Amino acid sequence: MKKNIKALILSGGKGTRLKPLTTTIPKQLLPVANKPILSYVIDQIAEAGISDVGMIIAPETGNLIKEFAGDGSKWGVKITYIMQADPLGLAHAVSTAGEFLGTSPFLMFLGDNLIQGGVKKFVDQFRSDDSDSLILLKSVPDPRLFGVAEIDRNGALVKLVEKPKKPKSDLAIVGVYLFNKHIHSAIKSLKPSWRGELEITDAIQKMIESNRQVGSYILQGWWLDTGKKDDMLEANRVVLDDLLKREIQGKIDSKSRVAGRVEIRKGTEIINSRVRGPVSISEGCRIVNSFIGPFTSIGARSVVEDSSIEHSVILEGCHIKRIERLEDSIIGRACKVIYDESSFRNKKLFLGDDAIVEL
Repeated sequence: MKKNIKALILSGGKGTRLKPLTTTIPKQLLPVANKPILSYVIDQIAEAGISDVGMIIAPETGNLIKEFAGDGSKWGVKITYIMQADPLGLAHAVSTAGEFLGTSPFLMFLGDNLIQGGVKKFVDQFRSDDSDSLILLKSVPDPRLFGVAEIDRNGALVKLVEKPKKPKSDLAIVGVYLFNKHIHSAIKSLKPSWRGELEITDAIQKMIESNRQVGSYILQGWWLDTGKKDDMLEANRVVLDDLLKREIQGKIDSKSRVAGRVEIRKGTEIINSRVRGPVSISEGCRIVNSFIGPFTSIGARSVVEDSSIEHSVILEGCHIKRIERLEDSIIGRACKVIYDESSFRNKKLFLGDDAIVEL
């Protein structure tokens, strides 16, 4: 039985597909249902009984990750930070963490992935069997978009193929892996791929070819990759729908109506407004003469006045005023979105790099 399993969370990367949000905030700290993605990951690692956690960070965003996660004590884990100076692939991240990992078996978890039900059963299977590696897989409608695993009738991996034009299975590689010490020798024999990176799929393939026991575990619940805007909105929708519980800690005046599973945190005021769940409204917000519709999260200390919002993620410190209908949107921290009737014909915009505006 494998004991003393460590965890390695990959929290580097530049999040280029989520700019301009990720110009100032790491993608792992973007909120889903008003909780940073990374927090869900650490929760699930702690739930699986793993307390020794290595966190891969990047020079550009490492300090923000450290500021959020600290020493890990709020989750009951110990976090060791490991700097990956250049994003040279997942296998390179493992090799960068070599001193931390030593010869221990470990769980590797991409820090921007959300999965339903956690990883406890996945880890428990690895603890109890004789496999050298166990790979989390998920059946998907279009496997051509993913790394795909081919398995035999016993669930052992036979081959991994990156984004195949004609997939031989519908099993996508999720981005959560379990390895023992043999992964390190497989990585040492790798050459960079066409992307100039050391690919973890190539390392796993090396293990298969070396007759190591590489098993599979099929995820039955949802898997959400939060790499793009629409993915973020879908993750927010699914998590609100699946996990949110009704909890009212703020103040609701007599003219307001709150229906369904709605979370309203301390210090928030709902004034002459309607809120229809699932909705999460964080601390210290003020909602006035507005409608907050399903699948919306509003970050702390935000103000919404005379507006209607639905299926959106609003980060902290925003001010939204006189917006007749805002939907399918992600609004970054401390943004002001205000309609000025006097300048109907002229649009005045002050935007960060790589912003997308749909009018």
